[in-house]
Amino acid sequence: MDSSSSEAIDFISLPKIELHAHLSGSISRQCLHEVWFQKWEKGETTMQDPLVEMPVDKFDYDLETFFPLFSRYIYALVNDLASLIYTTNSVLSDFQADGVIYLELRTTPRAIPSAGITKEMYVQTILDCIAQHNNSNNFMKTNLILSIDRRNDAQTAMDVVELAYKYHGKGVVGIDLCGDPSVGDVSIFEPAFFLAQKYNLKITIHFAEVAQAPTSMELKTLLSYKPHRIGHVIHVPENLKPEIEKMGLGLELCLSCNVHAKMIVGTYGDHHFGEWWRRGAKVILCTDDVGVFGSKLSDEYALIAKHFHLDRDAICKLARGGIDSIFGGEGDRERLRSIMWRG
Repeated sequence: MDSSSSEAIDFISLPKIELHAHLSGSISRQCLHEVWFQKWEKGETTMQDPLVEMPVDKFDYDLETFFPLFSRYIYALVNDLASLIYTTNSVLSDFQADGVIYLELRTTPRAIPSAGITKEMYVQTILDCIAQHNNSNNFMKTNLILSIDRRNDAQTAMDVVELAYKYHGKGVVGIDLCGDPSVGDVSIFEPAFFLAQKYNLKITIHFAEVAQAPTSMELKTLLSYKPHRIGHVIHVPENLKPEIEKMGLGLELCLSCNVHAKMIVGTYGDHHFGEWWRRGAKVILCTDDVGVFGSKLSDEYALIAKHFHLDRDAICKLARGGIDSIFGGEGDRERLRSIMWRG
């Protein structure tokens, strides 16, 4: 694709599907600043301004600095109902402004004892924000995925599945396995994923994120949990690639996240998107944590077009390719087909 054909595509107006977006990681720095300022004015925080803690031009968070950013800072700032509602609404508005027409947010149920918030209240609050946004005159439909953190114990994972089942059909569409890929024994989650299958919950799993962590045994264990989609899919042994293709899994690929966090060797043009795209896999372009890595979904499409020389037809094919991988119902898929195949 030459530069003129690349510039001819309006990537914001392009109808897009976002399937791998962590709620807390998708909060813009400006939104975090607004939350901080409200608390600071009331004398409710001594934390540093997010615009100082997370400078606007800093995106090079690696796995050693990324996870502490949440546990040490973002979770400590978004620590009551008001800030949870404010940030959730901001995230929904930001994705819609970027031309996303279907969104699956994901979050780990989080209790906030200091504010009297249980994990279920946390989930209910987010679902209320989503329902209000869905019911208003907006073109974006949102569903929620509940995440199991690799640091969780087996019972906590079971609790997440039970919570997802309780709200299945009320905004929750599936479960996720996420968290620091260098910690935890994923085999302890077998009962939780077996229960999820029994409940007919859709499953997505962070998969082969870093070179040093995933053993072949771990990856086979994760595939045995029968996911419908897997995320990142970077350091996959050659012998497992045909199995992934045979399973017909949706692949949630996050370009800028992988480059900035140095999860891949090289830069954008070296990303494994190229290999999976050539293989004809079900690739879905995603952002992961747009608030941290600073690349909106429209930016991700522009990067793909530039570095992998995709023309307008290929970009539209890529955007539509996620329809059959969504965790929503057939009504959601029909709506997306009517919009994304128009013209």
